[in-house]
Amino acid sequence: MTVWIISIIAAYFVGSIPFGVILGRLRGVDVRAHGSRNIGATNVGRVLGRPWGITCFLLDMLKGATPVVGAGLAAGVFGREPDPATGTAAWMWWWMAVAAAAIAGHMASPFLGFAGGKGVATSFGAMLAMWPLLSMPALGAVCIWYAALRLFRVVSLASMLAAVSLPLWYAVRMIPNTGDDVGAKLLYASPPLIATTLLAALVIWRHRANIGRLRRGEEPRIANRSTPEAGK
Repeated sequence: MTVWIISIIAAYFVGSIPFGVILGRLRGVDVRAHGSRNIGATNVGRVLGRPWGITCFLLDMLKGATPVVGAGLAAGVFGREPDPATGTAAWMWWWMAVAAAAIAGHMASPFLGFAGGKGVATSFGAMLAMWPLLSMPALGAVCIWYAALRLFRVVSLASMLAAVSLPLWYAVRMIPNTGDDVGAKLLYASPPLIATTLLAALVIWRHRANIGRLRRGEEPRIANRSTPEAGK
């Protein structure tokens, strides 16, 4: 348990590193005073340019992935599959808590007065790093994001659709090789299902202003040439 508690605390502070603000300062710009005033990759890309947005996106993903991988290796669960025969699913809850701490750090950074971004890139970094529990579902969600971005050219809409698809991808992943006991397997493996469902709801809630602009037809679109500006 000590390993998990230390990992959760570390994950929060790693997640709270405001890379968007740091990159802006390297260019002498406070991204919080321009564009959507958000510290995420989308606004960084709009304010500083595409390469800076991509860099911010990758760094935000990395700060979600790093503590999750570290905790998984330290606790010996990296690469572990859910197995009802073990009689416990506690490790999944703990691992989800590490991911949640990294995401919370991004959304409420103590370095920014507990303000932050919307957590999309950090969330997908954390989920991709949770091998093999959520890696493939997260990859599926990234594919949904990319397809939606190409189709609609609206980053916020693509991000929300990807987040909503994550628990669905996980449920589909858990169905094969369950025999006649699909319900029992899904029930045992419910921590990630519950966590990803809550994450999807949180991402949508954080995008509530974007939803309002989408309804009014005012949400900005990206240029015809798609750009990896995921997350805000």
